[in-house]
Amino acid sequence: MNYSTDFKCIRNDVSVQEWQTRLDLAACYRLVDQYGMTDLIYNHITARIPGTEHLLINLYGLLYKEITASNLVKIDVEGSIVWKPNTDYGINVSGYVIHGAIHKARPDVACVLHTHTRAGMAVSAMACGLLPLSQTSIRFVGHLGYHDYEGPAIDLDERERLVSDLGPHDAMVMRNHGLLSCGATIQQAFNTMYQLELSCRSQVDAMAARTELTMPGENVLAHTAQLYQPGARRPYGVLEWPAMLRLLEAEQRSSGYAPYWR
Repeated sequence: MNYSTDFKCIRNDVSVQEWQTRLDLAACYRLVDQYGMTDLIYNHITARIPGTEHLLINLYGLLYKEITASNLVKIDVEGSIVWKPNTDYGINVSGYVIHGAIHKARPDVACVLHTHTRAGMAVSAMACGLLPLSQTSIRFVGHLGYHDYEGPAIDLDERERLVSDLGPHDAMVMRNHGLLSCGATIQQAFNTMYQLELSCRSQVDAMAARTELTMPGENVLAHTAQLYQPGARRPYGVLEWPAMLRLLEAEQRSSGYAPYWR
């Protein structure tokens, strides 16, 4: 079996647009690892290649810190492999059931990110859902979908319900499962997931303190939620992304793993 992680660089074999998408998506995988949002080899981040109906997804079996621009797999929205490196690693069926459904139904979405974090799973099991306990979590008031658990996501019939529950939002709590974010860019999807994860962590911490909690009044929540309407401010991730790439470049010097830009 060929499970080598030494992959040939394909920069000169793909379009400029595809290579840039590969770079940004590989960086996103590394950042999710950097901020402690991984679950062994599981979960996925997908991105649409501009001007095509093809998506990029991770090889099933690699750590997020092993993802590079050249070892991402190209698939169509139904999950058929269009191209992958010379390896016996494949892809996970759940990845394209969840991600393909959203990419297919939401042409405005370029990237979909799904996690199984400890805090995300904890909040996904709470009947109250995500509470507006902090400025960070208030961002999601009126901008968060919920999808009930239906078992492992391998049933294509679940696609319609996933899309319906997400609606126009860029974030969703998948009950008894985990978290999902999406965005018009990879940068936006990452930023949204980072903020959603931080909101869940702070909620779990606050509730674990077993003290009375305070929440802003409805007038404040409504006012704040309005500020987060699409178009009300700069797109999330635009300003943050160059700083995130600098962080990865600094970490690369001591990681021992192939750089994400390979």
